[in-house]
Amino acid sequence: MWFSNAQVMVGESEALAGRSTPVEVSSTHVVLGTALTGPFDPGLEIAYLALGCFWGAERCFYRMNGVYSTAVGYQGGFTPNPTYEEVCSGKTGHTESVMVVFDPAVVTYAEILSMFFESHDPTQGFRQGNDLGTQYRSALFTTSEAQQHSAEAAASAFGDELEQHGFGQITTEITPAGPFYYAEDYHQQYLAKNPNGYCGLGGTGVSCPVGPFRGS
Repeated sequence: MWFSNAQVMVGESEALAGRSTPVEVSSTHVVLGTALTGPFDPGLEIAYLALGCFWGAERCFYRMNGVYSTAVGYQGGFTPNPTYEEVCSGKTGHTESVMVVFDPAVVTYAEILSMFFESHDPTQGFRQGNDLGTQYRSALFTTSEAQQHSAEAAASAFGDELEQHGFGQITTEITPAGPFYYAEDYHQQYLAKNPNGYCGLGGTGVSCPVGPFRGS
């Protein structure tokens, strides 16, 4: 049974073996018309974020001014090149992650973080709304020390705001990025291809203050 809604993280020794061959995806972003895969221009920066079902999560970011490209995939676990069914089994350790390629001269990483925190409830652990499972956990996978510092500062600042509004502690995982495995092509820009498709995201209604961690 693939869809187990696992509420306990799998260990590396119990994780599925995966495969050496990555999935094939389209070369072009359906919405932005830009490249879906790298290498990207060195002037661009990449952020990796997990905030629940990646269908709605990706849409949050490709609508932002200054974002060059986005893609959805699997990240933060153990299984190389997993399938969607394997990730949903809870036996890979991966999140449903979004890769955001952006121009830092137009939109800052701090602003990306604000969109991230305001677009979901980062206090829910291994779930997001009605979506249950370790793959739906909140996570930030950083690509530099500057991103790591900004992510930690953002979580702290937003955590203070949430506490004042009666929410629990933030459970967002913040860790250096490991491999990002592209999800199957039908998942890419899913809600642009399926305008009436499922989106389970729901924020807390609390604003995330950009000021304390601006400039990254």
